[in-house]
Amino acid sequence: MKTEVISLTNKKSGTISLDKEVFGLEARGDILARVVRWQLSKSRGGNHKVKGRSEVTATKAKPFRQKGGGRARQGTKVAPQMRGGGVAFGPHVRNHSHKLPKKVRKLGLRTALSVKKAAGDLVILDIAEIKEPSTKKLAKQLKSRGWNKTLVIDGNNVNQNFFRSLRNLENFNIISSRGANVLDILRSDTLVLTKEGVETLTERLK
Repeated sequence: MKTEVISLTNKKSGTISLDKEVFGLEARGDILARVVRWQLSKSRGGNHKVKGRSEVTATKAKPFRQKGGGRARQGTKVAPQMRGGGVAFGPHVRNHSHKLPKKVRKLGLRTALSVKKAAGDLVILDIAEIKEPSTKKLAKQLKSRGWNKTLVIDGNNVNQNFFRSLRNLENFNIISSRGANVLDILRSDTLVLTKEGVETLTERLK
């Protein structure tokens, strides 16, 4: 699968061969859904907490006498039906994450890359480096191409000048190939991979 490579100045910089096992798979909505759910579950804090009847501070005496008051009998002030009492079956601190086989996670990432390639939303960049950090100059180069929400995936190490310039731009983000994930790829309108990013991802996912 030969794909055109461009430079930051939007000039042709040759071609690159993309591996079909990584960029040529069929769309699998079920796999993508499983991986996205796994990612979102891991990101949940799980710190929601309410007090049960055993945790509410109150007297253990009966709120009022058993008979003669015209009200239903009550044995404690911390019962769920009482004002200020504990909550029945309320949320407690827990871990929402669950396990997902490594093969499924890799398949999900390969599928996400293939979906972007099939939709024509994949761009191969020769190198993501600039000599000096300048958000203004980088913004002119990138926004002139009509890219909206864009994710740039570089190799194992991201150029710091490029990162500092890009982080101030709205809807633009850059991560290393080690941080590549299905959720960020699917959320982006345009996926930009550097040549080094393609090589490291192919080596990681094959």
